[in-house]
Amino acid sequence: MPERAPYFSEVAEGPEARAFWVAAADGLRVRAGLWPMEDARGTVLIFPGRTEYLEKYSKVAADMHAMGYAAAAIDWRGQGLSARTHDKPAIGHVDDFAEYQLDVAALVSLVQQKALPQPFFLLAHSMGGCIGLRALHEALPVKAVVFSAPMWGLHMKPVLRPVAWALSWASRYVGLAHQFAPTTGPASYAGDSPFAGNALTHDEDEWDYMQRQLAAHPELKLGGPSLHWLYEALSECRVLSARKAPATPALTFIGGEEAVVDPRPVRQLMGRWRGGGLMVLEGARHEVLMERPAVRARIMKAVAVHFAKAAAPTQGATPVLPADDPPVAPN
Repeated sequence: MPERAPYFSEVAEGPEARAFWVAAADGLRVRAGLWPMEDARGTVLIFPGRTEYLEKYSKVAADMHAMGYAAAAIDWRGQGLSARTHDKPAIGHVDDFAEYQLDVAALVSLVQQKALPQPFFLLAHSMGGCIGLRALHEALPVKAVVFSAPMWGLHMKPVLRPVAWALSWASRYVGLAHQFAPTTGPASYAGDSPFAGNALTHDEDEWDYMQRQLAAHPELKLGGPSLHWLYEALSECRVLSARKAPATPALTFIGGEEAVVDPRPVRQLMGRWRGGGLMVLEGARHEVLMERPAVRARIMKAVAVHFAKAAAPTQGATPVLPADDPPVAPN
C-alpha cells in the first residue's frame, strides 16, 4: 500500500485530498494526490507545470468536482515535495525529459490501484502540456485532453533562440549543465516576485493565493531551471511539434498575452489536430486557470462540454455546467 504523504490543506482552499508517496519505475519517490468524490462520472488527471505542486491545483480539483469528476495530480520529480533531482534543491533539473513519463506511469498506477472511476481525462498546464503530449503518443488511457498554455515551445526573442540552443548544448561538455539558465536564479517567480508586471495572471487574489502557499510552505518553492533542463526542454518541444497530432480529442487554451511559452507551435499543432480546438483568451496571461473569474468561468464551461462529448459522443452526454452562465464553444 502506498504511504500517505503530507498535504497542506490549510493553504489549499479546495476539497479534501489524499496525498501519497509513490515510487517511479527508477525508484525515485514522488508525491501524488487524489481528490475522490462519490458517484463521479470519471477522473481528470491533472499534469501541473514547472515549479508547481498539488495544493496549487485544489481549486481546479473543485472545478472538476463541480462538473462531476474526481481528480488526481502529481508533483513532478524535482519539484513540490517530490524528490529533488539536483543537490541544490532550488534548481529545476531533470537528466532526461523521458523520466517524466515514469512519473506519469506512477500516477496512473495509483489512480487505478485506488479505483478512481473511469473514464480518465487529462488536463495539462504548461510543462505538463509537453509531458502530456508525449504521454498521449505513448497511449495514455484518456478519453479527451485539455491543454492550458502548453509548453510546445519556449517564449524568447528570435535572436536569442540560437543562443539558447548553443549555450544549453555546450553546457553539457564544459561542466555548466547544472548551472541556472540565463536570467534565472534560486528565487521562486510566483513566491518572490511582485504582482505588478507579472507574466502569469491579471487576478491579484490568485497571485496572493500562490504567495500565501509558498510563504507558509517554502519547501514547495522552486527557482529557475538548469541549463541541461533547458536543452532537454528545447529538444523535446522540437520533436513533439514535428509529430502528427494524436487521435485524442483536444481542446487548448492560451492567453492573448502569453509570455512564458511560445504560442506559435501551439497554433500550428492545433491547426492540424483533427478533433482539436483552440481558444485564444484575449486579456489573459500564462496562468489561464488562475485568471480573472470571467475567464475561468468561460474555460470551465468549455471543458465541461468537451469532456462530456468525448465520454459519450453517440449518447449525447449532458455536461454538468454551473448555473446562470451559458455554455461556450471553442473558437
